[in-house]
Amino acid sequence: MATKTTARATTQERSRAARTRRLIVHIGLIGFGLIMLYPLLWMLASSFKPTAEIFRAPGLIPETFHPGNYTEGWTALQFPFHHYLLNSAIVVVGAIIGNLIGCSMAAYAFARLEFRGKRLFFAIMLATIMLPIHVVIVPQYILFAEIGWINTFLPLIVPKLLATDGFFIFLMVQFIRGLPKDLDEAARIDGCGHVRIFFRIIMPLSLPALATTAIFTFIWTWNDFFSQLIFLTSPDMYTVPVALRTFVDSSSQTSWGPLFAMSVIALGPVFGFFLAGQKYLVKGIATTGIK
Repeated sequence: MATKTTARATTQERSRAARTRRLIVHIGLIGFGLIMLYPLLWMLASSFKPTAEIFRAPGLIPETFHPGNYTEGWTALQFPFHHYLLNSAIVVVGAIIGNLIGCSMAAYAFARLEFRGKRLFFAIMLATIMLPIHVVIVPQYILFAEIGWINTFLPLIVPKLLATDGFFIFLMVQFIRGLPKDLDEAARIDGCGHVRIFFRIIMPLSLPALATTAIFTFIWTWNDFFSQLIFLTSPDMYTVPVALRTFVDSSSQTSWGPLFAMSVIALGPVFGFFLAGQKYLVKGIATTGIK
């Protein structure tokens, strides 16, 4: 009887210790999450403050509620802000379509086809992932200037069709390798070639990887500032990141309130697209072995 009582007490102590550990972990995660969210919350709060109050009162609650920052910011630049949103949308849609087409075809070749130099080309492709954009931007600019593509959206879209994003190729290669080859063999018995296998077998089954590629492409392209600043030279071609930069004037006073207001608007499509595709994003990452 004493043994049962002791065992029960030990179990209760372990249960209390486990609950305490979970509570500590949850409190720590909540605190860390609030720290990570604070800059975003501060920007959201600052978008409703007058410019003079933003840095004078760094709290989250505005002393003077000023929603006029949104109307001022929308028309503060040379063109209405929806013009820059449309430019960004054009670039993003083109980049997504380009990556889905180019990277999926390259991934199918690496995952299913056998050709001379396959391992070498795959290694070169992986090596390109480690190259920063600053290494290749100069030769790219010279090339695009020679063919007259500067100040157009073409340098931001056409390279995607040529499978230049090694990360997405690798992601899709890992996913396609996880698909049973028996499906390919069954399709060949029915008379399908590589083209029909790719479009009718591989692509429908690769929806999670395609969705992951689309989500990451959307976020990275929408937030891209450096390459868009280099290739787009006139205000009518500016995208959202470049347009936001024009709010900052080093020679005079910066309109921080309208800048933060337009930054909040610029974050909206990113959050919306991410929330809409998060189920496929998690599934795509989990099934490709990228942890």
